[in-house]
Amino acid sequence: MARVRYGARTEAEIQAAREKSSKLPDIWSTGVVAVWESDPDAVAAVLPPPLKPTEKPLVRANISKVDLPGYPLGAGSVAVAAEHNGVVGWYPLVMPMTHERALIGGREVFGEPKKLGEVTVDRDGLVVNAKLARHGIAFVEVRGAVNGALPIPEPTVKTDFYFKFLPAVDGSGFDADPVLVHCTRNEKVRKLERITGDVVLRESMFDPIADLPVRTIVEITIGEKTTDQKGKVVERVSAQALLPYIHQRYDDPQQILDGPPEGSEKGSA
Repeated sequence: MARVRYGARTEAEIQAAREKSSKLPDIWSTGVVAVWESDPDAVAAVLPPPLKPTEKPLVRANISKVDLPGYPLGAGSVAVAAEHNGVVGWYPLVMPMTHERALIGGREVFGEPKKLGEVTVDRDGLVVNAKLARHGIAFVEVRGAVNGALPIPEPTVKTDFYFKFLPAVDGSGFDADPVLVHCTRNEKVRKLERITGDVVLRESMFDPIADLPVRTIVEITIGEKTTDQKGKVVERVSAQALLPYIHQRYDDPQQILDGPPEGSEKGSA
């Protein structure tokens, strides 16, 4: 009988797959990163416990095209600054990916809030335009012009926070206690340039990043970098405390009924 590829793999095949994945070459991406200071109450409102706000209410949009051989990928994220047990990092709210292959692994292994979407990074000379879009709405757009090179930073380690969970089969709560994951990334940069421009947030019922208004732009850059990542479960978290936030992970049309934090302003169209 011909090999049935959905059938069980041998131990040797499993080991070979592990070894091959552990020896991947550096994969470089070209990306636009915009960081802005937002409304502190809005940033605090999106953080599930035990995450806490940092001193400054920062939001970061990362919009990249990744040079996967024969498999170009658009990858993005919008995250807010957060702190957990003395570790300062970022809590991503949405991570649009242009291919299912990149989406599934991150969600199942790390608990990343990845969703299929459109991610574009366009550069024409000095003019740069980058977008994150889903359901026909470019809910984040970064636009501007390159105005000079920046020093190449030393390799750095950055941390993202994720909650890994499975909704219960009966639709009430979780199948098991959710866990908080610290995902550390070793980042190397080979080119970095400053952009003078702006960040446009558009209303979306599925991706309401417009609730995190741009008060002050901290920086906008475009660069070439490569990263690896490693995750670690740091604690089990309260199911009851996390339940009010799980709609962040899914396209929930009822989100349109949620009022933004008092005093917040929507981004411009």
